[in-house]
Amino acid sequence: MLLRAEKVAKHFGAFRAVAGADLTVEAGEIVGLIGPNGAGKSTFFNCIAGDLAPTSGRVVFADVDVTGAPAERHAELGIGRTFQVPATFEDMTILDNVMVGAFLRHPHRGEARDRAREVIELTGLKEQAQLRARSLGTPGRKRLEIARVLATRPRLMLLDEALAGLTPSEIQRAIELVRQIHALGVTLVIVEHIMEVILTLTQRLLVFNQGHVIASGKPQDVVNHPAVIEAYLGRGHRRAAGSP
Repeated sequence: MLLRAEKVAKHFGAFRAVAGADLTVEAGEIVGLIGPNGAGKSTFFNCIAGDLAPTSGRVVFADVDVTGAPAERHAELGIGRTFQVPATFEDMTILDNVMVGAFLRHPHRGEARDRAREVIELTGLKEQAQLRARSLGTPGRKRLEIARVLATRPRLMLLDEALAGLTPSEIQRAIELVRQIHALGVTLVIVEHIMEVILTLTQRLLVFNQGHVIASGKPQDVVNHPAVIEAYLGRGHRRAAGSP
C-alpha cells in the first residue's frame, strides 16, 4: 500500500469540513476524488498533501506516518502536488521554475538543469523554456505546475483541478500528458470536476458530500450510484448518459 489515510477529520471551529474519511491507494493506481463545491474533498486532499494538519486520523505514505508533517517532508518522501491556481515564479524563466523542483533531488545546478530540461520536453514546454513564466496562458501555466512537480521525481502526484479552465482540445492534450506521467510509474490522485477527465483517466473514485465519503468504487459504478446522482451529478445524469 503506497498511501493510507485512516479516519481523517478536519474541523475549523465547529465546522466539520471532513468527518472521518478513509482512502487507500496502491502503487500504480489513478484515483479520483469528486463531489460538489464545499463537500470536503479539497480539504481532505490538503491533509494528504501536508498543507493542512488533520484534526484527527492519520496519513501513512510508504509505511511512514506523515500525519501533520509539513509539505516539505511530504515532498522529500515522494509526494508532489499541484494547486488549483498555479503558483509560478513570474519573473523567472520556465526552465528556472522547473529547476526549483529539480533541486529537491539534484542539489548541483547542472544536474538540476538537465532534469528540468527532460521534464520540460515531456510536458511540451521546450519551445518556451527561456520565456518568463508570466508569458504563459492558462494551459501553459497548468503544464508548468505539473512540470515543476514532476521534476521532484514524485512517487505520488496529487493533481488539484489541473485541467480546469482548459478548452476541449487542451483537455485532450492534458489527458494524454497525465497518461504519459502515469506510464513513468507515477501514482496519481486527482481532484477534478470535469467528468470526462474522471471517467477517462481514473481506475477508482471516491465521492465526497458534506464531509463524508458517500460512495467509492469503479468510476462507471460510482457515477450511477443513487446517492451520487442526488448529491452531485443531478437527476438527469442517467438519461444524459443513456442509462436506463
